[in-house]
Amino acid sequence: MAGHGAEEHPHGADRLCEAGDRVYSRAVRRGRVPRRDAGPVPCLLELALLHPDPDDMDWLVPTPPQEVMTRLLRGMYDEVSASQRRVGSAVAAFERYAGLGRQMQPAASAADGPAIRVLDGLARIQAAMDEATQACTTEVLTVQPGGIRREAELSEGLHRALALRGRGVRMRDLYTHVARHGQGLLTYLELMGDAVEARTLDEVIDRLILFDRTVAFIPANTDRTMALELRHPAIVEYLVTVFERLWRLAIPLTAPLPDTGIEGISHREQSIAALLAEGHQDAVIAERLGISVRTCRAHIARLSETLGAASRTQLGVRIAQVGLDGPPQVAAPLSVPRRASRTAR
Repeated sequence: MAGHGAEEHPHGADRLCEAGDRVYSRAVRRGRVPRRDAGPVPCLLELALLHPDPDDMDWLVPTPPQEVMTRLLRGMYDEVSASQRRVGSAVAAFERYAGLGRQMQPAASAADGPAIRVLDGLARIQAAMDEATQACTTEVLTVQPGGIRREAELSEGLHRALALRGRGVRMRDLYTHVARHGQGLLTYLELMGDAVEARTLDEVIDRLILFDRTVAFIPANTDRTMALELRHPAIVEYLVTVFERLWRLAIPLTAPLPDTGIEGISHREQSIAALLAEGHQDAVIAERLGISVRTCRAHIARLSETLGAASRTQLGVRIAQVGLDGPPQVAAPLSVPRRASRTAR
C-alpha cells in the first residue's frame, strides 16, 4: 500500500496533492477523519500527516500543523547545510587541482602544438598546410593516390610548392602508375624542375604529406573535408618509414615501366590480374589502382581474351597458370594463346 501511494502521489508535505490537502484540512478542522477517507490519499499516512487514533483504530487524527511546519523547516535547513558542505568541498578540490596543474610540466613546447589536431573543413586544412609550408626548411614527402591528378588539384598546391622550391626545400612525391598519363602532372614537374623527384607504384597508401619529418597530414574522412595534423614523434617516424619503404619499391617517373614478359599483357593488366587472384571486386581494384571501374573492366575483358578465358572462374585459373597471381614483376618471356576454345576447361 505504501509503495502504491508513493507512485500515485509523488510529493512531500510541502506540496500536497489536492485530494490530500482536502482530507488533511478536514481532519484538522474536525480533529479526526474516518480511516476510509484516507484510502484514496495514502500519502497522508506515508508523510505522517495522519496517524491512527489510539482510542479507535477506525479513525485517523492529524499531526498538528505547527509540528508539520517545524519538520519542514528542519528538512530545509538540513538540505541547505548539506549543499554548503558540498560547495565547500568542490572549492577545496578546485584549488587542489589548480595547484597540481601549475606544477605539471607541458609535454611539448607551445611552438610544437598538440600531438594530434583534427582539422575540420577545407579552410582550416589549407591554413594548417600553409603554416607548415612556411615553417618547412629541408624536405617534403608526399603520397598522392587517385590516379591522374586533375589540373585543379595541382594548381591548388602549386603556390606552396613554388614557395618551398624558392627556399631550397627538396620534395619527393609518390603516385600510382596511372598518374604517368596525366599532362597536368608532367607540366607541374616541369615547372618545379630539380626541386621535385617523383616515382610511381601500382598502388600507394592514402594521401600523406610530411614536412621536415616533424609534422604530417593525413585524411580523417572519405571525402577529405577533415584531416589530422600529426606531430607526435613516434607517429611521424612511423609514417616516414612507410614512405621510405614505398619509395624504394617505386619506379622513377622518368623510367619506363618494366615489361611483363608476357605477350599481349600490359603492366597494368598484370596488376589487375594479381588483385583478381586475391579475390577483390572490380570497384576495389579500380580504386586501388586509381582508375575508373569502366577502365578496369575493359582491362579485365582484354585479359580474358588474351588468356582465352570464357568466364571469371576460368580467368582465375588462367591467371594462376601463367604466373600472374603474384605481385607484378619482370617475368621471363612467355607466349600465351591469343584466343582459346570456349569449351576449354
